[in-house]
Amino acid sequence: MGVCDAMASNAPVGKPTEMSSPHLPKHLQQHLPKVAGIDSTVPAPPHTKAPLAGVPAAAAPSDAAPGPGVLITDRLAGWVSDLTTLHELTERLIKTATLDEALHELLGAGAALVGARRGMAVLEPADGLGPTTTIGLGLAHADLGTIETVPRGTSSYGRLLDGLPDPSDPSRVPEPIAIHDVRTEEGLDPRHREVAARLGYAASYALPLATEETGRIGAGVWLYDEPAAPTDRQRHLIGLYGRFATEHLARLLQVERARVQVSTVAEELLPSRLPRVPGVLLAARHHTGPRGGGDWYDALPLPEGALGLSVGSVSGTGPSALAAMGRLRASLRAYAVMEGEDPVAVLSDLELLLRLTEPARSATALFAYAEPAHRRLVLAGAGHTPPLLIGERRTEYVETSLSAPLGMLSCWEAPSVELSPAPGETVLLYTDGLLRRTGDPIDRAFARLHAAAASVPRTDRDDPGAVADHVLRTLLPDGLDPASEGEDVVLLAARFD
Repeated sequence: MGVCDAMASNAPVGKPTEMSSPHLPKHLQQHLPKVAGIDSTVPAPPHTKAPLAGVPAAAAPSDAAPGPGVLITDRLAGWVSDLTTLHELTERLIKTATLDEALHELLGAGAALVGARRGMAVLEPADGLGPTTTIGLGLAHADLGTIETVPRGTSSYGRLLDGLPDPSDPSRVPEPIAIHDVRTEEGLDPRHREVAARLGYAASYALPLATEETGRIGAGVWLYDEPAAPTDRQRHLIGLYGRFATEHLARLLQVERARVQVSTVAEELLPSRLPRVPGVLLAARHHTGPRGGGDWYDALPLPEGALGLSVGSVSGTGPSALAAMGRLRASLRAYAVMEGEDPVAVLSDLELLLRLTEPARSATALFAYAEPAHRRLVLAGAGHTPPLLIGERRTEYVETSLSAPLGMLSCWEAPSVELSPAPGETVLLYTDGLLRRTGDPIDRAFARLHAAAASVPRTDRDDPGAVADHVLRTLLPDGLDPASEGEDVVLLAARFD
């Protein structure tokens, strides 16, 4: 064993270590400098490699010992190596944008640091506000379920999670729990041994994901196939990484909670269910962006079997945009009840309201007055994308007159057009977020949307929900990740009998 390897295996990580050697004079052993760092196995320096063929190697004295400078250099090299490893792992972690991604990265990095092959991460914030989840590395969903059959109070991760917060000391962070050998460890629940035997692991190392600043986030557990335990150096490395990972998870947790809150508020401001009106079937799809936009849809039963349909988008994001959307949608409903037969008047009143109450904000809107019994629609739009008419014989955009958005109209008027869908045809209303999510230029996005609508299978054309879903899948094949950057997406489909 080399000198550097021997020191790396014997010296505690991160603590000052006195270096001594039986081959050094006593006065040197007492006065060698102390170096703080992390030991690591360092490749042999070039001068220790085998000599080239044909070149005799210089004979070294059998009792020669490396000088103090060599020892210090080796320790510093090990320290730099470990810091480099931590830097690479934390760089990969910081690039994760969702809790699931971060937990998977945590498991992979932790397994490499402690020398394990499998593991699980449990996200369970101490404040009880969620979200909670369990993710495995090398463990199937059924395996995770089997592990969860171990009584919580006897499992290592359960002891860590239940150990916080401590009423007497809320800032206390529990120590990691190492089980060197499940078969011989004292005090383990019989079910714990049974599950370990079934899943084929013999030892485990559990790390709390908690700090004094963040509180408890969760716990990570890594499983060994044979009896084992991490070395002092490995414990130190995983401890450093775990503290950084906890802070990153805490930030992602706040982002996820904010996104869920925004999504919940947006859903509460939209119709809880669509009305049933003879002669027409309705379906809606709404996806809120991570920052929360102001897109809306509405379907309002009107007198004499009529129906008011609307979609729109308020400028801006966040709570203020959501509040403005709620006010605008409520006002549009009131105007639709009073003068819904004239969509131009409805949008003109909405324009005036926006100018008087929120002069710094703009919005786009489309309102349609539908008479399902006569398959007749009268449409008016203010800066909004044109609807799509989808049928067996045609798929085409409804050419609404060009108009500026609400808040920018010069004469508070958006000209209307009349439309007569054939039996079985669907009118698809949507917001521009659907086009922007494609990432294409607007003209290409319109072409792709038309192609997606034209490719709706015949078997799906009788169901407006299936039509909307097909358009979403075709236009956005990667789906709509709520945590990804992007605007709100709204689709409102109306199929006429």
